[in-house]
Formats: sequence, structure tokens, C-alpha cells
Amino acid sequence: MAQTLTTFPRRGALVLGPLLVLGLAATACSAPGADRSSTAGPDAAVKTDLGTGPVTLQMYAETGFPLAKALADEFSKQHPNVTFNIREDQFTVIVENAPRVMASDNAPDIIRLPTMVDLVKDDLLKNLDPYVTAYGWDKFPASQLVQLRVGDETRGVGSLYGMGLGYSVTGVFYNKKLAAQVGMTQPPATVAEFEQVLAKAKTSGVQPIMQFNKNTAGINFPHQALQNQFGDPAQVADWIFQKPGATFDTPAALKATQTIQKWAQAGYFTKDANALDYAGMVGQFQKGNGLFMFNGDWESANLDKTMAGNVGFFLFPGEAAGAKHVAMSAPNTFGVSAKAKNPDAAAFFLNWVHTDAKAREIAVTVGGSSPGGPSDLPVPAAAPNTVLAETLKAAQQLGAENGAVDFTANATGGIFAAAITPEMQKLVAGQQTPEGYVKAVQAEYEKELSR
Repeated sequence: MAQTLTTFPRRGALVLGPLLVLGLAATACSAPGADRSSTAGPDAAVKTDLGTGPVTLQMYAETGFPLAKALADEFSKQHPNVTFNIREDQFTVIVENAPRVMASDNAPDIIRLPTMVDLVKDDLLKNLDPYVTAYGWDKFPASQLVQLRVGDETRGVGSLYGMGLGYSVTGVFYNKKLAAQVGMTQPPATVAEFEQVLAKAKTSGVQPIMQFNKNTAGINFPHQALQNQFGDPAQVADWIFQKPGATFDTPAALKATQTIQKWAQAGYFTKDANALDYAGMVGQFQKGNGLFMFNGDWESANLDKTMAGNVGFFLFPGEAAGAKHVAMSAPNTFGVSAKAKNPDAAAFFLNWVHTDAKAREIAVTVGGSSPGGPSDLPVPAAAPNTVLAETLKAAQQLGAENGAVDFTANATGGIFAAAITPEMQKLVAGQQTPEGYVKAVQAEYEKELSR
């Protein structure tokens, strides 16, 4: 493609500044580690002018999440010389396909990243450090990018290998009419209060929780919400970041698993949870067939359309009243394939997502999440009295309390598909014990790290 070239030499090291947004995730963060990618050497230079020649960006995205396509469409409106060829798959399919797809001669320029460490280790993911300097990403809040760093085969340190298309927060959506029906006048302040509401809902003939568990373990959302509160969430972050000595087999994980088993036995999940997929869960919740749904802010805009005025959101509470909130919060992570044909254009797009006013608006209105980017850029406001306004407020609260932690599903490339999903399905079906669950997950983790 024709381009006007503007080149920037790569800087040798990154200096992490104050942690502003995802503070807890940074508990595993230290000085940046070694850059082990073969795709960005000391003399690497990048082009930051998109040019006017025709460009086709290959994108591999996740089914059911419209943000990536909405951003791509807007980008092409602003830059008509760039078109997108978008392939979409379920998350578990991307987990399986990513290494093969990224190693092919037709590797995607931009890909939804299921995990990072293995892809970096296998030199399949492009090191983005040259673009950090070129675009000034080092001015972003450092904690915004900490989950996207890999150094010495450990996440949370080292070179940058991904960027977020929206920075999400998870919690609990609730049906306001059903909440009033069971006597819930405000969000529960403790885990015990939450369980009291679950019991009241069950005895009132209201389905307490609508949660999917088919194909991917949606019940891992409430499981990790409990795990985050039952112990030190820094230990959870260490395990996800593959810090030496970290383990899943902890009292907190066991207590969370015991609680999930108790909820399943009490009928707080639907009988067909293992046959309910994500779309089915959202559809049932929209129809009023569940009081609570554990999910992320990416559904906010959709729920404001389908349940206008009848849906609320809260961060999952702690064991004690007034305890700081902890929630799974992570970027909707995308990276650039090491074999991408248009890496500079891909990086231009990733920078545009964070800095363009319309792109930031789309991140909020379509993605339902914070757009990230420079801290001095305003976050587009959501309409008052909407669940989107509630989720954005919750994200700000979580940042202020330094309570964000990544998803346990992101710990290794195969942990979600090989252990968490099948073992969680067996647990809620009464075919696995809590003790067996935590040990099975840890065993798969150790197996994958030993490869």
C-alpha cells in the first residue's frame, strides 16, 4: 500500500507509572522483563501514517460481541481506503484455533486474544513496544496495560503484546421488578445478604440466577466472584499471571466451589444450566425469567434496549459490609499476529480505538465499557437512569478501590476448555466434588506449564 512514511526508533525499555485503573492486577507487576519476541528487534521502526492506498485488514473476533465490527465499520467510514474482512468464532473455538491460524500464511492482522503467554512463547504474537513509543501509549495509565504485558513467560511484566477494545467490568445484573417482588430494595451489602435474596427468590417461585454453562463455563463468573472475596485476590492474580509457586488449590477457591455446589443443589441455577449457552442466558434474562445474571458491562447497551428501566447492576459484595469490591475486569484483548501482512495499519487502528472521539463513544454505547486510553481524555457520558450509566459508575468505583483482577479463564491457553468448563459442568451436575474440582483445575494448570 502507498504510504507517507513516518518512522520512530524503538525504545529499549518501558517505565511503569502510577497505577490508576486496574490496581489489583498490578500486584504482580515489577520492572519490565526481557523482550523475547523475534518480531521486534532493537532497530525496529514503525509507520504511523495510514496512507491512501487500499488496505484490507483481516480481523478474527468473538461471536456475539458487536463492538469489534462497530469499530471496524466506523474506521472504514473515516478511512475509506481501509476495509475489514472479519471472521467470528465462539471464544472456545478461538482458543483452539488461534495458534494454527496465527501460524498460517493468511494470519489475521488483528485477533481476539484468548491468552498471551503461549502465543508469545511460540513467536506468534507481534511485540507492540515500537508502537508504544510511536503513539505515546506509555502515557496511558500503566495499570490499563499491565494485563497485556508478557516478559520471561510471565504476564503482568515486560513487553506489550495486546491492546483493549474496551475495558470491561463484571458484576451482577438484576431484574428490578423481580427484585421488588422478593423484597430486595437495594443491592445486597454482603455475600450473606446476597444468599438471603437467593433463598427468598427460590421460595417465591422466582428463578434466582440465570446463568449459562454450555460450551463455556458461565458459572465461572459467580465462582470467581466468590473466590475473589473469600481470600486474597492478589493470590488469584498471581496464579493467572503464572507467578512461580502460585496455586489454584487454596482455601478461598475451595470455599467458592463449595458455595457453587450449595447453590446448584438449592436450585439457584436452572436445571438446564449445562445446556444453556450465552445467547440463551441473555434471552431468558431479557424475558424476565431470572432475578440475577452474572455478566459484564458489554451487555449494558443491549439490556437498556430490551429491558429499559427494568434492569440494574451492582458489583458483587464482600463477606463483610463495607469490604472493598473485587471484580473480574479486563480489556477485550486484541493483538497483532507476528505474520500479519499489515501490522502498522493494525496498530494505527488500535491507537484510533483509544483516541478518536467517535471510537470512544462506540466503546461506551455499543461495548458498554470504558474506552481506556489517555487519562486526560473524557469518557463519553451515558444517558441517565440507564444500566449503562450504572456499569460505568461501577467501573470507576472499582478503579478507585483498586479492585480489578483478571479472569481465571485467562490463566493458560487451555485451562478454560480443558479443565474449568468440563469440571464446572460436572460440579453443577453432581458428578464432581469441590475438592476434586480445585485439584483438577490445578493439575491441568501444572500440566500446561510443564509443556
